[in-house]
Amino acid sequence: MALTIADVELARERLSGVARETPLYPSETFSRLSGRPVLLKAENLQRTGSFKIRGAFNTIATLGDKERGAGVVAASAGNHGQAVAWAAREAGIPATIFMPQDAPMAKVEATRSYGGRTELVGEGFEEAVAAANAHVAKTGATLVHAFEDERVIAGQGTIGLELAEQAPDADTVLVPIGGGGLAAGISLALKERRPRARILGVLCQPGYTIADGIAVKHRGELPSAVLDRTLDGTLSVSDEEISEALVLCVERTKLLVEGAGAVGLAALLAGRVPGTGSVAVVLSGGNIDATTLISVLRHGLTRAGRFLAIRLLIPDRPGELRNVLDLIARGRGNVVSVDHHREGRTTSALQTEIELVVSTRDEEHCQELLAVLAAAGHTVERVGPPA
Repeated sequence: MALTIADVELARERLSGVARETPLYPSETFSRLSGRPVLLKAENLQRTGSFKIRGAFNTIATLGDKERGAGVVAASAGNHGQAVAWAAREAGIPATIFMPQDAPMAKVEATRSYGGRTELVGEGFEEAVAAANAHVAKTGATLVHAFEDERVIAGQGTIGLELAEQAPDADTVLVPIGGGGLAAGISLALKERRPRARILGVLCQPGYTIADGIAVKHRGELPSAVLDRTLDGTLSVSDEEISEALVLCVERTKLLVEGAGAVGLAALLAGRVPGTGSVAVVLSGGNIDATTLISVLRHGLTRAGRFLAIRLLIPDRPGELRNVLDLIARGRGNVVSVDHHREGRTTSALQTEIELVVSTRDEEHCQELLAVLAAAGHTVERVGPPA
């Protein structure tokens, strides 16, 4: 039976008192940068840190006694696993979650904290799915698939019902798209409630990416059956663009999002969203590993001219490093780190290479510091991407 709006409405009833109706925040910063009104649907503030609780709970709520007795199993890059573990714990049934070996530890540990038994297998989502299917065949557990399940899609579609009520005048809605369950649910609901709204799915680059939550090789068959008739188009963004959007979101809106949650903002900042009307952006999750967050923030700040990384050769004698640091200090740069390299990188035994990371105000400030060093006779190599 084809999925309908009635299934989404029923899912909303099941989720009442369980899933939060997440807020929709207007963003002055992103509105100014994009030249159009921007609204942020904060699913990163949902239970377990992402939208996934909607589909997971809706599915588990429909299981019969025999299915509950055998427990549930899921394959996940992280967020779906957390949601299934949480929903299973609330239902009083066991859950086994298969995750890629390189899944972010923050998501692995959170899944365990919700009571799920985790198994790390393979390099990606597809290998985790294969292991989950083998577990089903061995134990009789029920597979709660991340997107190849109409109950999951219906649960995610409750976001579309909320958007229709919270942003009735939004011209465009941007939704992250990987396997397609989220985009299918939202587009199904919105096309019924707000048929004139344009719905665009946002994809990440293929392969290894910071948007691990949507890094799947193929869109699901069930979501595709919905999306083929409801989605108005897709956009793609790079990891560089995602990093920039994530940093700006944290700094200006105080909303912490993971890579997959920032792809809509990335597309908006990159100027890829057609039209001039208002845009609602789904921030799908906020479960980013702390070490990944640090790396992304530093990289994003470097691209924005907030960190300046440089290399230069100086005479290997007392006082030369101090002279360089004094030049930077007088230019109001704040040195974050200093590294010396004497072997393999110099042209003379009487030289040493120094590598500096300097905290700066903006790209203009970076250029001022580079000019000061050049005027003092130093040949400086900038490390990393300029803005």
